[in-house]
Amino acid sequence: MITPRHVWMLLALICTGAVILSFGLTAWLDLNPCYLCIFQRTLFMLLALLAALAVLGQAVARVSGPLFVLGCGIGIGAAAYQTWLQLQPPGSISCLGGQPGPIEGLVEWLGQQMPTLFLATGFCEDKELTIVGLSLANWALAAFAVCLAAAGWALWRSRRAGR
Repeated sequence: MITPRHVWMLLALICTGAVILSFGLTAWLDLNPCYLCIFQRTLFMLLALLAALAVLGQAVARVSGPLFVLGCGIGIGAAAYQTWLQLQPPGSISCLGGQPGPIEGLVEWLGQQMPTLFLATGFCEDKELTIVGLSLANWALAAFAVCLAAAGWALWRSRRAGR
């Protein structure tokens, strides 16, 4: 029988795998990640940590689980926005320009701390790599959605078992 703890372990592995894949593809294919790419990578790091914490027990999962769900929602928003940018005609819109927002500020700060891991060198509207016809933003959107659904199930199941 699959328990919420199993789901949290699987989610921790999926999120860690997404981070490793992100770093690996960037280095191997010499990709230029954008602000949204780096932000989503950072969210997957945070989600891996939150899911790993939820494995520790139901009391911890009551706190880390809803935070995980919130992080997935934010990730879905970021990945959906990047997907929308990539669907626009080339040259018609850009993620850069104007005053930097909180995402750009965070990524800029992270890039100054660890440029090898967090330096944004690309444009959000560019599809540098597609796998089976889907951009990396599309894959991230799917991964965030799957993580959200699985975490929602784990939280629902834990609450139901606690009654």
